[in-house]
Amino acid sequence: MLPIYKKEMKTYFNQMTGYIFLLFMVLLTGLYFVIMNVFGLDPRYQNVLSGSTILFFILIPTLTMRLFSEEVRHKTDQLLFTSPLSIWQIVIGKFLAGLSLFLIGMGVTLLFPLMISRYGTLPISQITGSFIGFILIGTCFIAVGLFISVLTDNQIIAAVATFATLFALFIMDAIAASMPADTFSSLIFIAALIVGVAALLYSSTKNIIVSVITGVIGIAAASGLYAFNNLIYDGIIVRSLQWLSVYSRFSNLINGILNLADIVYYVTFAAVFIYLTVNVIEKRRWR
Repeated sequence: MLPIYKKEMKTYFNQMTGYIFLLFMVLLTGLYFVIMNVFGLDPRYQNVLSGSTILFFILIPTLTMRLFSEEVRHKTDQLLFTSPLSIWQIVIGKFLAGLSLFLIGMGVTLLFPLMISRYGTLPISQITGSFIGFILIGTCFIAVGLFISVLTDNQIIAAVATFATLFALFIMDAIAASMPADTFSSLIFIAALIVGVAALLYSSTKNIIVSVITGVIGIAAASGLYAFNNLIYDGIIVRSLQWLSVYSRFSNLINGILNLADIVYYVTFAAVFIYLTVNVIEKRRWR
């Protein structure tokens, strides 16, 4: 894992990608800081971090677009995947390199609240929570970008697809509000999720019998529960999509509330996309 990590970190700074990322991250966050805290005479730096989350749409795609797509384009992925390193070590090494660059940028932006701390009392708990939330959201989005990068050999396509995915996550609450809340639509939604889980199980195990049995049992159980008490499904689409909202949990952290459930959610979210990345590579490796 360490050789992959070192290689990616060197690549970031040999190709100017790292410098450009850090420049724009510090510059744009600094612009928010000047407008909100300096000109606005507002000590609440957490508002800067909250507003700066929109920068993820631009920054994260540039950070992750080349992690695997460049390997595929230059045909070096086969050499990488036949190395003594495991697929997990390769993926985590690349993920940690992207996360490290992101954390370097976060370390620089930490200077902004320190600049204004001498002029008054800052809301330390809210600022600390906002930094933690900002890092956790960045971690999730780097995992998403890593996964999308492994799906294509074109860096531009990877960047655009990552941008679109992150934007969809950003407006997830609005999407949830527009979804139907009736029980039958919810049943169809649950059935589609069960089919998706069965397909993922087959993709991982290549056992068609287990996958089909899992899908059939799941759909039968969902249908039986619907017949017994369909009110259970009322509004389940909206609740499910709201649960997927990455930003809805950020409000707790902005207010200085460190909820263990929120932290576990972010860590699990990132872990799922890292697992999906490994799964895609394993399939490609043995194809």
